[in-house]
Amino acid sequence: MVSTGTTKEVSRPGDRFIPSVRPPRKRFLDSLDRADQKLFEKHLHEPAEYVYSRKFKLARTEREFFGKTGAAAALKKCSKADLTTPDSDKMGSAGPSHTAETERFLFDRYNYVRYRIYNILQAHADRVFPVKASRDFLLWARRAHQLRSEIIQRNMPLVMSMIKRSRLAGLDYNDMISEGNLALIRSVEKFDTARGFKFSTYSCRAILKSFSRLAMRTGRYRGMFPVELTTELEKSDYIERKRIAAEEDFVDDLKLILTANLAHLNEVENTVIRERFALDTIADDEPHLKTLEQVGRIIGVTKERVRQIQNKALKKIKVALEDDVVAA
Repeated sequence: MVSTGTTKEVSRPGDRFIPSVRPPRKRFLDSLDRADQKLFEKHLHEPAEYVYSRKFKLARTEREFFGKTGAAAALKKCSKADLTTPDSDKMGSAGPSHTAETERFLFDRYNYVRYRIYNILQAHADRVFPVKASRDFLLWARRAHQLRSEIIQRNMPLVMSMIKRSRLAGLDYNDMISEGNLALIRSVEKFDTARGFKFSTYSCRAILKSFSRLAMRTGRYRGMFPVELTTELEKSDYIERKRIAAEEDFVDDLKLILTANLAHLNEVENTVIRERFALDTIADDEPHLKTLEQVGRIIGVTKERVRQIQNKALKKIKVALEDDVVAA
């Protein structure tokens, strides 16, 4: 059952509740930092719910979970980083430190915070949030955010563990992590400690079911699109092919200039250009460009002299190419 947020409707404890509270005054919102403003926006527009426990109605429950300090005073006293730590110094010993007892304590505490948020939203349905209620609401919203993050981080290794145990082949690893994390988050919202089993038992089943749903979706997708588009196919080699074609055209033009001696090169200049750029290489063979020193040994001069001959020959070739372009 999902109630719409009006006080006239009767709902069972823990039912999803769609808030209808109007935001507090702009002056109060402007006094908050961006993180608190986002918390307000989140809780005023998302359905509120919690896992019910009878002890939530007891007067001592808040003191048991958060010490003796009231919510409004705690908001002023505590930093955001410390909101999951009770105000009482004895809380560390009162709360369990390990295993299933710690788990029950964390989840009961988290759902009690959600219960308080739920009640504040329901009490002010269809009305503007008063400043005092807004401060109380902000404290509980901070606590809910911090506790939820702590529980999720504690149990994040369950996702990796289930991925290793899963025998479903052909699933993308990143998709499995994403689906597993979402299933873990949903499990945190729904887990009821009163049922008597551990959270890992409940969440691992949910994570494995999410993998099964992912496998079904992947199978349907591959049935519709049997050929998967790879990143290699997405990349066009047009520019590379255009560059290679331009180089081949230049080599052909250069060979034509040398063969017909359109640049009026002498025999030494012709030899230097052919040897330096491997223009006499047979097709399909790997061209072996010679260094200045190697060409110098062929024609019997130093490598510096070869460089001078090469530069002079290239200038003549450039002029021949430009004349050819103008003629065309």
